[in-house]
Amino acid sequence: MIQSGPQRLIAALVAVVILGAHQLASQGWGPAQVGITPAAETELQAVVQLAGTVEAETQARIASEEAGVVAELRAREGSFVKQGATLARLKRETLERDLEAARAQLAEAQARLDIAQRSRERSRELHQSGVVSRQQFDDAESEAGAWQGRVAQAKALIGRLEIQIRRSVIRAPFSGVVVAELCEVGEWVAAGGEVLEMFAPDSLRVVVSVPERFFAGAALGEAARIRLESMPERDFDGEIVSIIPKADPQARTFPVKVSILEPGPTIGLGMTATVAFPTGSVRRATIVPKDAVISQGSQRLVYRVDAGPPDEEGNPTEIATPVPVELGAGVKEWIEVRGIRPDDRVVTRGNERLAPGTPLLTEPVEYEVP
Repeated sequence: MIQSGPQRLIAALVAVVILGAHQLASQGWGPAQVGITPAAETELQAVVQLAGTVEAETQARIASEEAGVVAELRAREGSFVKQGATLARLKRETLERDLEAARAQLAEAQARLDIAQRSRERSRELHQSGVVSRQQFDDAESEAGAWQGRVAQAKALIGRLEIQIRRSVIRAPFSGVVVAELCEVGEWVAAGGEVLEMFAPDSLRVVVSVPERFFAGAALGEAARIRLESMPERDFDGEIVSIIPKADPQARTFPVKVSILEPGPTIGLGMTATVAFPTGSVRRATIVPKDAVISQGSQRLVYRVDAGPPDEEGNPTEIATPVPVELGAGVKEWIEVRGIRPDDRVVTRGNERLAPGTPLLTEPVEYEVP
């Protein structure tokens, strides 16, 4: 086959790299010691790739339970707060003064009640002795009952004021990151008025719209692979956690939510992602251990073990050849690749330090084939 100019140039560069690697080996550098595993062929479910958006399962606009003037915003945009931490505080001087007055009223009512109860007991004894009339005893009984009611009213008022004071401090209902400040210091907020917006970064998920023809293949608990547009060099493990059986009437797609199992701090709400998950149909596929796949920017590579030129003594050698691959479904420690054939030997240990044409000293590494 006649090669084009660029193909001849690439072939020449590879030959130079291989020759240089063998010259280094002959000068005492020696071959790289690596672990290798043969690629395998197995039956896998077909995989569909769909675009989605990162959302948070736990996300809320935090509202004030009481009306009042904002005295302090302690949590600012971008800050992480723990559950129960103070987010904001309303002015409460008036409530505190009312609470003092209510406690004073309670003390007075309690003192009056003590006097009225002692007077009632004396009246009962005198009435039984015939010294005072029934009307006088009833008056003493009524007086004690009235002060008993005032004590109860004062206690109720104190309880209500204490609740209002506690509610004047707005606390985080869960641990998360503040993403929006919805009020300012000095601003009046009504009861139920929004103060801050926050989300829990450990509850991130990707919501995808699944076409009708793939909907039956989506299953709760099914493993998925997630790749973010902003981080194409890394894949995240996911799991289908919610399937909404109601189609969009226009697009005829169904919402499916996929949790990100280990999201990390570099993932933000609204990021664009691609989710790959099985659809139910079965096909033959070539798989390699996940340890064989390395990333170079947005490209995925597998180092294949190929025959190299004979050494100075005429003995056969082996070299590393980088092969660009496309990834498919993952299954346990293995992952589907396109670009490698079954029984190709691939490097699974020590591949991070290899270069094209590196001489190899290989040792088998076993993985349990699914």
